[in-house]
Amino acid sequence: MTQEKKKLSFWQIWNMSFGFLGIQFGFALQGGFMSRIFQTLGADKDTIPFLWIAAPLTGLLVQPIVGYLSDRTWHPRFGRRKPFFFLGAVMSTIALFFAPYSSALWMAAGALWILDASINVAMEPFRALVADKLPESQRSYGFVVQTLIIGIGTWIASNLPWLMTELGAANTAAPGVVPDSVKYAFGIGAFVLFTSILFTILKTEEYPPEDLDAFKREKESKKGFLTGVKEVFQLIVTMPTVMKQLGLVQFFSWFAFFTMWSFATPAITEHIFKATDPSSVAYNNAADRVGNYMGTYGLVSMFFALILSLVASKIKINRKLLHLFSLFAGGFGFILIYYVSEPWMLHICFSLVGIAWASILSMPYAMLSGSVEPQKMGTYMGIFNMFIVIPQIIASLGGVNFLYKILFGEAVINTMLLAGTLLLVAGCCNLLISDKSATQDN
Repeated sequence: MTQEKKKLSFWQIWNMSFGFLGIQFGFALQGGFMSRIFQTLGADKDTIPFLWIAAPLTGLLVQPIVGYLSDRTWHPRFGRRKPFFFLGAVMSTIALFFAPYSSALWMAAGALWILDASINVAMEPFRALVADKLPESQRSYGFVVQTLIIGIGTWIASNLPWLMTELGAANTAAPGVVPDSVKYAFGIGAFVLFTSILFTILKTEEYPPEDLDAFKREKESKKGFLTGVKEVFQLIVTMPTVMKQLGLVQFFSWFAFFTMWSFATPAITEHIFKATDPSSVAYNNAADRVGNYMGTYGLVSMFFALILSLVASKIKINRKLLHLFSLFAGGFGFILIYYVSEPWMLHICFSLVGIAWASILSMPYAMLSGSVEPQKMGTYMGIFNMFIVIPQIIASLGGVNFLYKILFGEAVINTMLLAGTLLLVAGCCNLLISDKSATQDN
């Protein structure tokens, strides 16, 4: 018998998703400032993507396993997903705090690796929790509320180094040393990450498995690591058609955003501000401003998600067309970065990117959640995340460097043209999705 799930209020959904505030603090600081840390420690622009590679490689392995394990976990007190929230929070907090204290590139790359892997331990069960707790009619609403919280986290975290500078923290340091403004920002991010996830753990109750006896029997019959690997592999081979189609959209979308995270700081500081020396005042001030501009996409994604949450709570929405429109907006935003003549215009560019970001973090998951088995939701969410990490791996192994130089030329600002083009391609791939149960709210 199918479990009857109650409709939840906005604040109940907010509480169960609040941990995403901290997760996004981690991702925003990682995405906005790790390349700055790499450059400070002496990395060349073309080597930056390689320094990111350990993170998506780990995600490729960790996320399906975490999803599988969380599907097979149940404790009357601690629940199903919450143990993974806590484990990811502890590990992420430690890695985030120590990352800017790295004294060598290998240390910074290692900190990024641990940080990204740990955040993903917490993040994928959060996605599954929405599907666990909400009826199908509220799925879009639930993922959009998550995106609203993510937008808040992105905006605040992206502006933290600038804020620390304004409050008097040193924004420059000796060559090879990360400025205090960045260290303080990462420290605050670590605190917010842990406390926000702990808030969700304390404020959220989980549903038990629909048939607890059958759940226990299946768990007993499928013991062992190799059994789990075999089951995950079988689910990959037999994944629903909708998942494959969405995977193509995700591939180009996340390739685009990985390009931004890797290259926005070197591209914009060089192209717009003419600053290239990581130890100079001009570079560090410009890098703070790049963080501020990138915070704009978080702020806009927050407002766009707020509008979507109001709409999704009242009327049915066409997820496919909404996602197509949003990705097109982000694509044009990236392309416009190449053409801006005044720094303030970057706020317009990243506002368009924010529309795409809000949709990327909600619509694909809403479309997927109605197309897979509920009892295997965590595993499927982990597998779906492969379409996020695989493009990042390809980009890290030279895909970005090869594509932007071949298609647009040697200047590093051309990475933004590449990101824009990839989002336009992702938007077009939405047209392949034809399953109405995935594209329309029920």
